[in-house]
Amino acid sequence: MTAVLWFRRDLRLADHPALAEAGASRPGGVVGLFVVDDRLWGPSGDNRRAWLARTLAALDEQAGGRLVVRHGRPEQVVPALVREVEAEAVYVSADFGPYGRGRDGAVAEALGPVPLVGSGSPYAVDPGEVRAARGEPYRVFTPFHRGWTAHGWGVPVEVPPVTWVGGVASAGRPGAPDVKAALPPAGEAAAHRRLDAFMADVDRYGTLRDRPDLDRTSRLSPYLRWGTLHPRQVLAQLGEGPGAAKFRAELAWREFYADVLWHRPESARRALQPAMAAMEVDTGPEADRRFEAWATGQTGYPYIDAGMRQLLGEGWVHNRVRMAVASFLVKDLHLDWRRGARWFMRHLVDGDLASNQHGWQWVAGTGTDPAPYFRVFNPVTQGQRHDPHGDYVRRWVPELAGVAGAAVHEPWKLGGLLAPAGYPPPIIDHGQERADALARYQAARSTSAGRAHR
Repeated sequence: MTAVLWFRRDLRLADHPALAEAGASRPGGVVGLFVVDDRLWGPSGDNRRAWLARTLAALDEQAGGRLVVRHGRPEQVVPALVREVEAEAVYVSADFGPYGRGRDGAVAEALGPVPLVGSGSPYAVDPGEVRAARGEPYRVFTPFHRGWTAHGWGVPVEVPPVTWVGGVASAGRPGAPDVKAALPPAGEAAAHRRLDAFMADVDRYGTLRDRPDLDRTSRLSPYLRWGTLHPRQVLAQLGEGPGAAKFRAELAWREFYADVLWHRPESARRALQPAMAAMEVDTGPEADRRFEAWATGQTGYPYIDAGMRQLLGEGWVHNRVRMAVASFLVKDLHLDWRRGARWFMRHLVDGDLASNQHGWQWVAGTGTDPAPYFRVFNPVTQGQRHDPHGDYVRRWVPELAGVAGAAVHEPWKLGGLLAPAGYPPPIIDHGQERADALARYQAARSTSAGRAHR
């Protein structure tokens, strides 16, 4: 009586409902499987591929070297392994993403009489569980947050006793590409070390979380993305102070976006607000030149450039900076939010479809925020407010290392011999582009209103 545990976004052993169920119900042992699916592996950037390979190495070590890795289409690989080991069931953590739902349906059909048993998910509260009074999904975060909190979540459980089945051929872990980015340590143990470090300072999270010059955010997002840490494990340790409450709300944002994508899977590629589809965006060679400047951190706005260079240097960006660089691309450079979302997904270690796409849509004014387009982040004042001493900029923009204090946010004002060499001037005038962005917004609203009255 053997079971297959098919790992996906749950690369841990502790607090793993599917593993606990597989181990308890199948005394013949468990075959741990990870499938390298080219439909996911291919589009992933090198940072995410490298980190996944390292995470799988850590999981394999935890499983006594008995993790089976196979390459191919899951609807072919999983049934083939089931026949090979004569498994009576396949256990998984439920996947609520658009691709995962379709993939799991295809695997379940291919398995025939062998059941695909879902138990647990990557979320504290599964998408679709929290609904408004009439059963409708929430469209705005604040009432979702109240419903999510009222719903509650379970208590984490320890690693269950499991007999891992050996002697099953494995294709080996996927090759980890060489990357320049300084990626965080991978694996379940590393995730808990990071959680412990964050919890030791969580009281200051509420007041200092917007400071990219300080290490006051959790940096747990890569571990949550790949399930080496479950949000339930984080929630179990959070107390009731203001810092803990604020971080609990950030976890709720992650689950809100997953819920939105569950109900509206097309929003991964299209505007959630149809009226905003009429927004004019720039294309052509000049637009491409501006995108390249943004993507490589050469816009001449230090705070923006620091954020984009952090993305390339660490495969991660501070959340406050993510909003600023996204606003700059959409509202200063007038480019399609999807270009930025794709660039982020290409480089982020924590690249998560729901959080990434809907975070970009929130900034672009096409998503869940009812009236966000007027929120145009000023690339200078954002730096002055959240990097008041300029330390974040000087870390990531070495051309400005010799500029002291807050002057680093406006190096074009230094003039003469004080102007830093090798750093570009601003590629646009923010005031002019802000006015242009708002004019485009008004035009899109007028177009949408005209269509509605036809």
